Amino acid sequence: MILHRILHIVFLAVSVLVSACTGRSTASSATPSSSGAPAAVSVPRFSADSAYAYVASQVEMGPRVPGSKAAANCAEWIEATLRRHGADTVIVQRTTLPDPMNPSRSLPVVNILGRFNPQAKSKVMLAAHYDTRPVADEESDASRASTPIPGANDGGSGVGVMLELARMIGADKPKTGVDLLFVDLEDSGSSANDDSWCQGSQYFAANLPYESIADTPAAAVVLDMVGAPGARFHREAFSDHYARQLVDRVWTAARAAGYADRFPDEGGAPILDDHLPLIRAGIPAIDIVENRSESTGSFPAAWHTLDDNMSNIDRSTLQAVGQTVAHFIYNYR
Repeated sequence: MILHRILHIVFLAVSVLVSACTGRSTASSATPSSSGAPAAVSVPRFSADSAYAYVASQVEMGPRVPGSKAAANCAEWIEATLRRHGADTVIVQRTTLPDPMNPSRSLPVVNILGRFNPQAKSKVMLAAHYDTRPVADEESDASRASTPIPGANDGGSGVGVMLELARMIGADKPKTGVDLLFVDLEDSGSSANDDSWCQGSQYFAANLPYESIADTPAAAVVLDMVGAPGARFHREAFSDHYARQLVDRVWTAARAAGYADRFPDEGGAPILDDHLPLIRAGIPAIDIVENRSESTGSFPAAWHTLDDNMSNIDRSTLQAVGQTVAHFIYNYR
């Protein structure tokens, strides 16, 4: 994933003040009816089996290390899948950026944005990184530490959930517009340099492909490491600080979807992730990420190890996250 360490820094280090969620009510994720009660909105059923298969397809490609054939294949597969599921527009950003692990060389970077219902008055964004960590630097066996990780959870899980949501949205469009952003070069950073992480989303934030403020999503939700067995998702601290109303809305959606146990209304750690560049660009953004694992107190035990494989992906976790986000999307106004 991206932070790769819990950040003990002052919130003001993210040098931006962002309005939470443009004044929308957090009492309910649905629009009130004329009687004052929330209007019922039909939410399609999220398929954990489908999301799991999307994660498995990525792992079968091999580690999606930036600049590798597997990474190129994955980007092409994501683009093709978005088109197959009926995205109205697919935008591919291509650039080259210095390798954070070896600045003397450059890496090709590919971000993919699939837009559904972009003409809608209200729009939201979902985002995940599809690249994987080039080294297993959390391996206990030092002889294996230079091996790229499989990236089933750290990278693969967020992409899997989003591609299943793309299928749902293509088959049954919500009233709101939904942008699905898949970013590259997130996980090659160094603990010595916070800015070395999230290069793909930094590039996207500096080169937003939107024609106007009205065309820009009003909120963004990042999905990272959302597939581990028993995972629970605490309120990430930067999200809570800069976009608390948005966190409230998503955690309310979790309760409505029946997954309050997976989304405890408790604070979590501040994490350097892809939501921060979006916040700096003026898009209120939050991070759904496992950051208070019961076994480690922070990230899941398989994080940045070779155990980040399909044995550490659980359908029930994918279901909880996917159905929660679906409730958020289909009730968003």
